[in-house]
Parts: sequence; structure tokens; C-alpha cells
Amino acid sequence: MYKLLRSVLFFFPAEGVHHFSMQCLKWLCGLGLTRRLVEWASKPEESAGPHGPEKTLSREVFGLVFPNPVGLGAGFDKNALYLRELSALGFGFVEIGTVTPVGQEGNPKPRLFRLPEDQGLINRMGFNNDGADVIASRLRAWRTKQKAGAAKLIVGGNIGKNKLTSNEEAWKDYETCFRALHQWVDYFVVNVSSPNTPGLRQLQEKEALRRILTRLQQVNAELTAESGAAPRPLLLKIAPDLNQQQLDDVIALALEIRLDGLVATNTTIGREGLLTSKERLEAIGAGGLSGAPLRERATEVVRYLATNTGGRIPIIASGGIITAEDAREKLDAGASLVQVWTGFIYEGPFIVGRICKSLPSSFHQD
Repeated sequence: MYKLLRSVLFFFPAEGVHHFSMQCLKWLCGLGLTRRLVEWASKPEESAGPHGPEKTLSREVFGLVFPNPVGLGAGFDKNALYLRELSALGFGFVEIGTVTPVGQEGNPKPRLFRLPEDQGLINRMGFNNDGADVIASRLRAWRTKQKAGAAKLIVGGNIGKNKLTSNEEAWKDYETCFRALHQWVDYFVVNVSSPNTPGLRQLQEKEALRRILTRLQQVNAELTAESGAAPRPLLLKIAPDLNQQQLDDVIALALEIRLDGLVATNTTIGREGLLTSKERLEAIGAGGLSGAPLRERATEVVRYLATNTGGRIPIIASGGIITAEDAREKLDAGASLVQVWTGFIYEGPFIVGRICKSLPSSFHQD
């Protein structure tokens, strides 16, 4: 059914279809009966034994209890507009953003392109978002509406710098976003790995990272002391294009400053091994590639990080997760949680249930 609908939607520009589809879902979830139908259709099945469900999908990672290990990666709900709807689809967690201090339009359109032959996407969105203060206000309103006792959707805040901010001043942008969102998100992800903001990936160098991350840890401690709330876990999202020395630098720094987690990986600037024609790729131009072509490299990075940290730093795996088998591959490589994005586009709104259903009954917190 979804494949038929997808074939129709793919006739239209990708970014417009994204907004249209999410607005349709928002309308459906605005009605009590249809929202319950969506929740029922999306609910991950648990294996039943003589004494009730035997498989628990929840797990605790960096001090947070995730109802299931399947999340939605940053960039899909940049502005925290669809949290109710994404929760209805069964996601265990949603990462909003990337959020910058000041709202910005991002790169010129078109900036999102499908590669159907490869089950991939190329995007050069450029951190388009409404800005930290607007998004914080939206999150506050959403949390106020949550019913007591309702299953909690974990929300992560992916933060970055504005396009016009120099790398020397970038740490200030990350701090601004951190302060604005601190009360309203459950964890933070520092994004220095998008290929679509000029010069951003230079911030992945060890000393630039140290400055940003240590400052955010200081602010985290300060805000925690003021509010009495628990500190927000701080994670770093890295590119799949890092070489071994750069990965080793990330690991050394993460262990040194006791980073709470890593997200592996962002999109790639590589174009190797694609079925899409060279002419089509040249017409599309620059941007980050996601989806099935990224699966193998993303898994390699997850496995390398897990092995060389001795499992001491939790990893959220992102990149090339299209099927349930792809998700299990990432978990087997050492990830604690997984995120989908491009897989959501190609497999449809019930991807979470399919992945969770496929997890073995022995799935548990390590």
C-alpha cells in the first residue's frame, strides 16, 4: 500500500512532499479516533509468553529510559512541529534540529533529492530552522500539554552554528542553543559534521572540539546547579568521512572529557558505487548523501568506535538503516540505539514497528 503511494509522491519535489505528508499526518492525529488507529497500527509487537510479554523493548542509555531503541534522526523535524505525530508512529525518541541561535532559511531550493535506484537521498539543506528561542517556546508548549502518566517520548536537541558565524566564534553559538533548549530537551547532540555549512567540518578537529564540548559541560553543570534538574547528556555527531587518525582523536577526546555518547554517522560527501547516473549526480550537485549507500561505512564506524572505547561510550547508530536487518546490524556492531531518516522515506510510516518486531526476545539492556 505504501509503495503504491510512494510511487505517486515521488513524482513531486522531495521537500514539498515531506511537508505535505507531515501536515496530513498532523491532521489525522488531530482527531482522537484516527490518532488511536495510527498508534495501534504503529505499535511494536512484543512476544507473548504464558505470563505476559517476554520481550521488553525499553532500555536505559546515558541515564535516560528509552521506550524502544528506534529513533528519528535530526533534520526530519527540525522545528519540533510534529512530536505528537512522531510519537504516534512509535518512535522511541526524536532528535529535533539542527537548531541554530538565529533562525535562517538555509540553502536555496531545490536542496533535497531522491536517488530511488540507490534508496538514497542527497540534501544540502543548510541548517534551515526557526531559531533557538522559537523552538524552545514550541517545546515548552508541547511539554505542558503532555498528560501525566503518558509514555514519555525522549527528545534530543541537535545544535549547530549559524552560517555567518566564524569558526572562532562557533562555541558561542553552541552555548546559546544549549542554554535556550536546556530545560526542554532530554539530551544534546553537537553537530559539527554536516557538509552543508561552509567550514563546519573543520570543527571536528580535536582542539576545536575540545573548546566547544568542555564549555558546554561547564554550562551544563551551571544550569543543573541552578535548576536542581538532572544534567543533560552531551553527545557528539561525527561524519562517516573521518579517517582512522581523526576517529582516534574523537575517541581520545570523548574518553578524556567523559562525553556521554556519540552519534555515528552524519551524511557523506562520497559518491562511490552508486547506481544513479553520473549525469544525474552532476545535475544534483553538492550535498550530503544518506540512505542505503551509507550503510556499510556507517556500520564500520560504529564497530570501530565501540571496539576502541571498550563499550564505555554509548553510540547512537545512524546511516543506511532501511530495513530491520540494517538496524540489527548496527546493534550487533555495538550501538545502543538506532536512528532512521532516509529509511522512513523509502519504507514508510510503520518502519519503527517492523524494526522492533524483528528484535530478538533476548533484546535487553546490556
